[in-house]
Amino acid sequence: MTDVLWTPPTDVLQRSRIGVYLRWLAEHRGLTFADYDALWRWSVTDLDGFWRSIWDHFEVVAHTPPTATLADRDMPGTRWFPGATLNYAENVLRMPGRADDEPVVVAHGQTRAPVTLSAGQVREQVRRVAAGLRRLGVTTGDRVAAYAPNIPETYVLMLATASLGAIFSSCAPEFGTRSVTDRWQQIEPKILVAVDGYRYGDKPVDRRAEVAAIRAALPTLRHTVSIPYLDPDGSSPDEALAWAELAAETDEPLSFTPVPFDHPLYVLYSSGTTGLPKPIVHGHGGILLEHLKMLALHHDLGPTDRFFWFTTTGWMMWNFLASGPAVGAAIVLFDGNPGHPDLSAMWRLAEQTGTTYFGTSAPFLLACRKAGLVPREIADLSALRGLGSTGAPLPAEGFTWVYDTVSRDLQLQSLSGGTDVCTGFVGGVPLLPVHAGEITCRALGAKVEARSPDGTPVIGELGELVITKPMPSMPVGFWNDPDGVRYREAYFDVYPGVWRHGDWITINARGGCVITGRSDATLNRGGVRLGTAEFYSVVEGLDDIVDSVVVHLEDDEGGAGELLLFVVLAEGLSLDDELRKKICRELRTSLSPRHVPDEIHQVRAVPRTLSAKKLEVPVKKILTGTPVDQAAAKGALANPDSLAAFATLAQHRAPQHPAT
Repeated sequence: MTDVLWTPPTDVLQRSRIGVYLRWLAEHRGLTFADYDALWRWSVTDLDGFWRSIWDHFEVVAHTPPTATLADRDMPGTRWFPGATLNYAENVLRMPGRADDEPVVVAHGQTRAPVTLSAGQVREQVRRVAAGLRRLGVTTGDRVAAYAPNIPETYVLMLATASLGAIFSSCAPEFGTRSVTDRWQQIEPKILVAVDGYRYGDKPVDRRAEVAAIRAALPTLRHTVSIPYLDPDGSSPDEALAWAELAAETDEPLSFTPVPFDHPLYVLYSSGTTGLPKPIVHGHGGILLEHLKMLALHHDLGPTDRFFWFTTTGWMMWNFLASGPAVGAAIVLFDGNPGHPDLSAMWRLAEQTGTTYFGTSAPFLLACRKAGLVPREIADLSALRGLGSTGAPLPAEGFTWVYDTVSRDLQLQSLSGGTDVCTGFVGGVPLLPVHAGEITCRALGAKVEARSPDGTPVIGELGELVITKPMPSMPVGFWNDPDGVRYREAYFDVYPGVWRHGDWITINARGGCVITGRSDATLNRGGVRLGTAEFYSVVEGLDDIVDSVVVHLEDDEGGAGELLLFVVLAEGLSLDDELRKKICRELRTSLSPRHVPDEIHQVRAVPRTLSAKKLEVPVKKILTGTPVDQAAAKGALANPDSLAAFATLAQHRAPQHPAT
C-alpha cells in the first residue's frame, strides 16, 4: 500500500468548489453520489448530463443556446453543443467574484519591475487592444501571432484576439527563427506582435534579428507590432507599430463576437522535435468548459486564489493558466530563469505574490530536492494550499520531499494530459487523499483506460493510455487538414474510434494512476516492459547523477537488443568503473536484471525540448544512423548542441567497412 501523505479535511464538502457542485447537482438534477468514484463514473457514462451540468452550473455566457449537448458521438468528429454561440474572452473577463479594483494579473520577471493589473484594468486594456486590432483590419478567422513571453501584454493580446473571433498563436521568444517559421508558415498570420528581447537571469537576449527574419519568412503579414520590452526607450523596427499605438485610447466599447462552440480560439503545436510541429486547433467552447471544470472542481480555484504556474508562452500550461480568471482566480505570471539566482527564487516569488496554488514541473521539484532545498525555511508559504506538478512523472520521492520540506497541509496534485487536449485528464481532486508516487484520479468527464497489447482494458497492469469517450477540449482538428487525415493518424490509427495518447499508464483498483513514460520510448527486454520514468527515478536518485536519458536499441532478430544509458554527472565528477557498477547495482535491485544497461556513457547534457521534455526518440534515431538534422528540429530544443555527443557516438559505434 502506498503511503498516504495528505487526507482531505473532514469539512471538505463545505469548503471546496466540488462540494458546492455536488450540492447543486442534488438540488437541480436530483443526483447524489456516494463518493468521487461514483461521480466520475456518472461523468463518463452520461456525457450529455455531465457536460450540460458544467455549462449550467458555471452559468456560461452564450449568445444563442445550444440545440443539444452532444451530436455525432463517434471519435473523431464529435460535435458538442451544436447551435450555441459564445465567446471565450467574454467568459474569462466576467471574472466572477472579483471586484473591478481587485488585482487579477500579477506579473513578475527579470526584464522589468513587477506589474499588477486590476480586473477593471485588464478589461480596459483588452478593449483598447481589440479596437487597435480592428483598426489593422483584423476580423473573424484572421490569425494573430505573438512572439512574446509570459507578460501582461501577451495575455491581453490573446483575449483581445479571441474577443474578435480571430485566432491566436504564441511562440516564446527563446524559440529560434526556424522553429517559429515552421509553426507560423502553416497558419499564415496577418498580424505579428513581438518583443525586442528579454532578460534571462541577468543576461540580456536581443531578439530583433530573429523578429526581422520571422517577418521576412511570413508573406501573409500585414502589420507588425513591437513591444519595447528589453529596451523600453528603443525605437520600433521599420514599418512596425509600437504597442502603445495598438493600445491607444479609443471610444470603442468592449464587445465580443459570438462564434460557434467549435470556432477556433488558438493554435497550439506539438513539440516539433521530428518533422513539422502539428498545428493543433482548439475551440472557444471546448476549452472554456474543460478549464472551468478543471480549475474549479479539481484545482479548487476561486475568487480568493492567486494561481501561478511556471510556464512559457510556448507550452500549453500558459493557456491553462490564462483561464484562471474565468473561475474568479487572479493569475501570477513570471518571465525569466526560474533558477536565477538559485532554485529558491520561485519559492520566494510565491511568498511575494501571496500565491495560493503553485504550479511547476516534476523536473523542477526533483532539482530542488537534489539541491537539498527546504522551501518552507526560505519563504513564508503559509498562503499555499495547492501545489501542481506536470511535464513528467513525479516519483514517490518527489511527493515525499514536497510534504517534508514545503508543507504538510497543502494538496499536491500530480497531473498529466497534453497540448492535444490543453488540460490534464488525470490529476488530483479535493475529495481524495494523496498517495506517494501516484496521480490521484481520472478527471471528471475523462474516460481514461489502460489497454493491454490485444486492446482489452486492464486494471493494475501497465497498458497504453487511451480515452474511450469524447471530451469537449479534444482538438477541433489540425490546421490545413481538411479531410482530417493527419488528425486521425495522430490519435485514432491504432484503436479505431478510441483516442490513443502515446503514454504508458497503470490504473489501480481505487482509480489512482501511475504514468511511466512515452509508449514509443518503452524499454522492452525479454518481454519485460518498463516505462522510462521508473528508470530515471532510480538513476537520478543517486547523488552523483544530475540527469539521464536511456534508450533501447532493438535488434532485427527479436533478441534483447542493447540498452544504452547516458548520464550527466554532478560538477567535477567523471564516470569511472566504480560509478558504473553502482548504477548497475541500483537498477538490478530496484527494477530487474534485464534493465541493467549494456553501456553507460557520460554526456554534458540531456537533449530537452523548450518545455523540458527529454528527447528519447530522437536520441534513439541518431544512435541508429539518422542524421541529426533529420532526427530532431534543433530550434525546438532548449539545448540543441547536446545532440552532437550522440552523433559522435553513433559514428564510433557504426560498423567499420573496409575501403573498396
